[in-house]
Amino acid sequence: MQPERPHWQKWIEPWYLVYALMGLIVAGLVPVLIPLVVNETGNAPLVGVVVAAVSLGGLTSPLWGSLADRYRTHRLLLAVGMLFASIALAAFAFTTQPAIWIPLAVIEGLGTASAATIANLFVVEAHPQPEWDQRIGWLQTFYGIGQVTGLLLAGVLSQTDFRIGLWVAAGLGAFAAILGWFTTKTPPAQPGLEPLLIHPVKHAESTMISPQRLFHAPKWVGIGDLGRTLRSPFGVFLGAWLLAFAGPAAVFSQYPLLMQKVYGVTPATSSVAFAIIAALGLTLYTPAGNWSDRRGPGRILRISLGLRLIAFVGMFWLVFMPASGATGLLALIAFAFVVWAWSLMSVSGTALAARLSPTGEGQGLGVFNAITAAAGIIGALLAGWAAGVWGYGSIVALALIGVALGLGLSLLVDKKVLSEKKETN
Repeated sequence: MQPERPHWQKWIEPWYLVYALMGLIVAGLVPVLIPLVVNETGNAPLVGVVVAAVSLGGLTSPLWGSLADRYRTHRLLLAVGMLFASIALAAFAFTTQPAIWIPLAVIEGLGTASAATIANLFVVEAHPQPEWDQRIGWLQTFYGIGQVTGLLLAGVLSQTDFRIGLWVAAGLGAFAAILGWFTTKTPPAQPGLEPLLIHPVKHAESTMISPQRLFHAPKWVGIGDLGRTLRSPFGVFLGAWLLAFAGPAAVFSQYPLLMQKVYGVTPATSSVAFAIIAALGLTLYTPAGNWSDRRGPGRILRISLGLRLIAFVGMFWLVFMPASGATGLLALIAFAFVVWAWSLMSVSGTALAARLSPTGEGQGLGVFNAITAAAGIIGALLAGWAAGVWGYGSIVALALIGVALGLGLSLLVDKKVLSEKKETN
């Protein structure tokens, strides 16, 4: 008689390593190396366009989920998605032409979006519903470990030719494609299955490549009902979220360049610091969930935005200080609170979206995720434009303004809810 496996091993499958490699590449290496490679042209707006092109893939998740369910191509989409991302990254390192960089960035984003979308289907279509949360939780843990590892690796590779880092990312992507092909199989069809999970992602800003986010892809029926949605408290919340997410997204899209050019922190140091900050941030999601349950998601969202606002005020003040070791250290400390506040913001924002949606939780979360992806694209584009016109310090001003406006608008959500209740009564 074989001994029973330890409890934690019950929830882990070999293909989770594919998702760890995805986190290493997409949330670790790419956000550091692509801005550095593109910036060698000296064109800050181009950096914003290329980063936005990568983020564009997050909006295509409904397509990949639909194709997988219709043609039962789960295994193929996972492997081919990672393979296409790998090819795009390798080709990216061999050219300096913006006209080629942008479509390659789009292909890389589409490939990883395809692979990530399939991750949730491998869970919900192959395992009973009571196991979903545990399995997705472990999948997120693997992604987080991959992200931290990727940031540490980016710190090492950024001290060499940046293109070597992209080749490393491409090689790891190809390995992930092979591993995904041999460790997965298409699950049996589950007609009519629409899983509902409202738990937040457990990693940093790349929310649209999380299987937790991709449980709720935007649908035309939800988007077509935006008129009623935008007139509701949910619409006010979406406006606040768009502003509060787009501002910080501008900072994240240009992170290694911003830290180097404004605060004097080298890409190697800023990457390692980000890795440590992200690792510590993973420990905050459980208490954040408990606080949201006890005090209400609206209050926790405002606390998280207030924390980010204070952090960006500190970073903006440091813009006017001479770049030095002390300035860089203080900037990294302020940036740490920006990242850690995401734990509170992610938990409370997801819960509020599910609670306020007038069209049902599933459709509401789909629209919420579409707004999140759009905000990331807008933030990247604005960051490149602002850096080109006013310099990199203006990116921090964008983040500060976005969070301040988002916080102010979030204060209206509870008032609008109360006014609607009075009208109903």
